[in-house]
Amino acid sequence: MQIEFTAPLWQWQARTDAWWFVTVPPEQSDELADLPLPPRGFGSIRVRVTVGSTTWTTSVFPSDRDGGYVLPMKKKVRQAESLEPSTPVLVSLETLDV
Repeated sequence: MQIEFTAPLWQWQARTDAWWFVTVPPEQSDELADLPLPPRGFGSIRVRVTVGSTTWTTSVFPSDRDGGYVLPMKKKVRQAESLEPSTPVLVSLETLDV
């Protein structure tokens, strides 16, 4: 499955180190939740992601925040694509293992 969406970059500060995410919108999160995937840690789904000219493999995770999925955004990607807090991020996401 391949989906594309735009969502703002946000920071989660549960500890001293900060984690950055983009939230997958509700409609696309519902599509991900309906996939028949093998069980993985924390309900994660392996994905290949492209933001701008950067492509990498990671996982999206279920979120208590919005009830959907969140995509972690590595520092390397944020720097390469000049992403700032609250910046709208265009994401192309392809599920793996389906």
